[in-house]
Amino acid sequence: MEDLLYDFENFMNESGKSKNTIKSYLLHVRHYLKWFEETYGLEFKKLYRENVLEYKNYLLNVKKHKGKRLNGKSINAKLSALLQFNRFLKKEKIQEDIVIDDIDLIKIQTNYANPTDITKADVENFRQKILESGDKRLYALVTLLAYTGLRISEALNIKIEDMNLETRELIVKKGKGYKQRIVYLNSKVINAIKEYLKIRESDSEYLFVSRQSDRLDRTVINRHFKKYSNKITPHKLRHFFCTNAIENGFAVHEVANIAGHSSIQTTLIYTNPSREAMKNKIELL
Repeated sequence: MEDLLYDFENFMNESGKSKNTIKSYLLHVRHYLKWFEETYGLEFKKLYRENVLEYKNYLLNVKKHKGKRLNGKSINAKLSALLQFNRFLKKEKIQEDIVIDDIDLIKIQTNYANPTDITKADVENFRQKILESGDKRLYALVTLLAYTGLRISEALNIKIEDMNLETRELIVKKGKGYKQRIVYLNSKVINAIKEYLKIRESDSEYLFVSRQSDRLDRTVINRHFKKYSNKITPHKLRHFFCTNAIENGFAVHEVANIAGHSSIQTTLIYTNPSREAMKNKIELL
């Protein structure tokens, strides 16, 4: 079974799935295989629709996480992993049919509120605290995230050669789905990176480095963020950038290109009021 999962991992890599998606899908498939063997007392051979539907029912009515029933989003993530596994099994001719369909996913009411819950004042206060701490590396990274909208994985994959401070351009070579795009840098980002490069001591090809590695790890970043804020995260800075750009006159398609959104529908969410703004409006009724 481990050999099969290893081949599945390679299949997802070749399909352009991100590292986080691959890790998540492998975990979900392992959970299904464990449930299958414990439920039926047999070794897994292939996916049967009847089994998948019974598993879905188990997730809906029995399975709990931290004492609570799983929500629709969590269940859909597990079913999506099984659908990807199903495609892999068909490609490997382990089975002939696709037994999972989009109609099997839980219908979830879409929340059209802007996901941004941090303001420009929050971001600037956060940046200033880091600047005053003397951590030029973290200051450069935070400024980059806040004013380019990069995903944290994209930022940590930046190589020195990908960046041109004279033309104020950055090539994102390892975007989601391995799509390349050009991101433009403002003076805040340029100045922060220049100051960081003055104290950066490494022969690594990557921009953000650590003493232990030639590339900074995201778990280290998450730990550092918590030192200065219990609210701001790398992903929230991405939400902030998209909202901030639209509020300052960027067209939706421009933000979509810069942020690397695969669908314009994702970007349109940032044109809506924030959750807090909607709560304030509802009080006026």
